[in-house]
Amino acid sequence: MSARLNPVREVRDFIRAALVEPVARDHSESDAAFHRRRLVALVTLLVGAVVLGFALRIKPGDPMFYVATLGLAGVWALGALASGPLHLGRAHTRAGGDDARPIVQSLALGALLLALFLAGALVVAQLPVLRDPVEHLLDHARLGSLALVAVLTAVNAVAEELYFRGALYSAVGRRHAVAITTAVYALTTAGAGIPLLVLAAGLLGLLTALQRRVTGGILGPVITHLTWSLGMLFLLPVVLSTGS
Repeated sequence: MSARLNPVREVRDFIRAALVEPVARDHSESDAAFHRRRLVALVTLLVGAVVLGFALRIKPGDPMFYVATLGLAGVWALGALASGPLHLGRAHTRAGGDDARPIVQSLALGALLLALFLAGALVVAQLPVLRDPVEHLLDHARLGSLALVAVLTAVNAVAEELYFRGALYSAVGRRHAVAITTAVYALTTAGAGIPLLVLAAGLLGLLTALQRRVTGGILGPVITHLTWSLGMLFLLPVVLSTGS
């Protein structure tokens, strides 16, 4: 007879494997390479923050939004690749078997974060002061090409992870990398003037930074970010309209 399923233990083992216990790896680099990575990461951050601020202020329906967001993805991706080697990473399995690519774990984490935000959106829908800025941001998809916005959302999600959980995380060093990269990621969105966007970036940044710490790579954060961002793009408007 198989052992009875213990939901508490299953959740505990999942959290420990996905977000707590780092996988053993050796990603050390020379001092010269580390300092070079830091310089490239800093320049990329400054340029990216400017481009992001410009993109978020473009009026919905303006084709320049597509150009700006694609350019932003280019800044993050090129800066990340120029900073030095990036790693995909590996994760512990819940059952304690051989380490594997963090695919299923990341899909689950992205779905859980998406569910949390959609539940919160039901509350936001009742408060115009919070709902209206979010609706304005979503107008880029409503007034433009949803398919194109979806492609750009996916491209930017990958590019952001290449930089923030790839290049920047490595450039910060091992101490406080989770806290620093999460704070920087959230602050880059502050220029949009949308408090909920900053909160979203903070929570997503924290989750993916913890994944980066555990897996030692960007694959897990990329999958989690894609799951969350594409889910929000297609489902958030429906939840807001239903809840309002």
